[in-house]
Amino acid sequence: MDSATKKIFRENFAEINPALRPEEAVVEANRCLYCYDAPCIKACPTHIDIPRFIKQIASNNLVGSAKTILEANALGHSCARACPVEVLCEGSCVYHDWQEKPISIASLQRRATDHANATGLRPFKPAPDNGHRVAVIGGGPAGLSCASYLRRLGYAVVLFEKHKKVPGGLNTFGIAEYKMDQKVSLDEIKRLFQLGIDVKMGVEVGRDIAPERLLKDFEAVFIGIGLGETHSLGIPGEGLRGVWDALSFIRFVKDRDLGPIGKSDCTVVIGAGNTSIDAVTQSKRTGAKRVVMAYRRSEAEMGAYGFEYALAKSDGAEFLWHASPVRILGKGRVEGIEFARTKAVGGKLKVTGSTFKVACDRVIKAIGQTKHFALAKAFDLKLASDGRISVEPETLRASHPRVFAGGDAINGGKEVVNAAADGKRAAWAIHRALQPGVPAPAGNDYWISTIDGRKVAPIMPKLPSERTKAHG
Repeated sequence: MDSATKKIFRENFAEINPALRPEEAVVEANRCLYCYDAPCIKACPTHIDIPRFIKQIASNNLVGSAKTILEANALGHSCARACPVEVLCEGSCVYHDWQEKPISIASLQRRATDHANATGLRPFKPAPDNGHRVAVIGGGPAGLSCASYLRRLGYAVVLFEKHKKVPGGLNTFGIAEYKMDQKVSLDEIKRLFQLGIDVKMGVEVGRDIAPERLLKDFEAVFIGIGLGETHSLGIPGEGLRGVWDALSFIRFVKDRDLGPIGKSDCTVVIGAGNTSIDAVTQSKRTGAKRVVMAYRRSEAEMGAYGFEYALAKSDGAEFLWHASPVRILGKGRVEGIEFARTKAVGGKLKVTGSTFKVACDRVIKAIGQTKHFALAKAFDLKLASDGRISVEPETLRASHPRVFAGGDAINGGKEVVNAAADGKRAAWAIHRALQPGVPAPAGNDYWISTIDGRKVAPIMPKLPSERTKAHG
């Protein structure tokens, strides 16, 4: 990496939420009210016992705090940085009712898991081999979570990841660099692999190994393959040099390899979701002089979280609303983009007929991702109308009795923490399916998950050796 690139990352990609100092963490932990019916626990998809781990920090029990977090969320280290806590745990904090600053739950979670990572803590061990084998397809958050909990229950797990060198999926390659760098994800994965997961890198199921072979060699299969490529715009000029899909663009930034993306006087990002915001902010921070985010609907209808939108505005981005791309202009490479104006008529989006052009040298597509239809078809799985794998909500079992699925493949694209919760739920469901007569490892002392307010099947037991006294 040359000196200019180092300077860009040093000056523009500092952590947006830096770590708390030890004394700051203690002060913040002591602000917590340790609510009996804590809304923050309910708001967390993995249902971490947040008051408990915060109390443990307040009493300087960082090891116990990390265990509490990682027991409930195998990816708790990266989620401390990547979770949209403003709309989850911190967003539900009771301090909001008094117009006061909520507890900095993410920063406290990071305090505990950073300590665990720095000290090489291995909080959990695999249970004795139970004689059962499970295949996990995909080394992203859902697959990693499922594999780790299955190992803790004594299953032999083989994880198949199509990437040849680096696992982690979007957790490794798709999180904005100022939120979390690659090392955080890879350090966490290293800890999970220490549980004894057999990892097959560079192996794509359906290409290198047949689904039928997995169903023959394994008693259950978990699919955590995420989503596919970025959707095409379907307009003229999409093949010009300078047209990028957001995930490829972000991946080069994550690799700190700015050569391929080049310099830009003006970048236009198409879309208005959270990935669009990441493309906008990282374009600006890698040196684009002007960045415009264009969306065919209104500001009120964009999918990005409010705090993400605020970040893009603070970085100096511009916004075009009711602008639908018609064609990308240029001879050989991008020189501009033409938009048609739109408006809502009777609840439907209509093109008005008037057009306008924006001169630019880079266009980034961020309009969602395709589904992996081929693998689902190979397993003969039932799909939802939009291409997601259909599963039973309580167990995440797909239409094939020995196939389970989770993460973006079933939810269409949510957060790392949602994928981690799915992996945990599926691991427990696989355990109950393969050993239906075996008592729960910790009796009734395990988390009960909720779906739309309904209590459903447990998503993961607390193993006997891992339980500690409440707030201890």
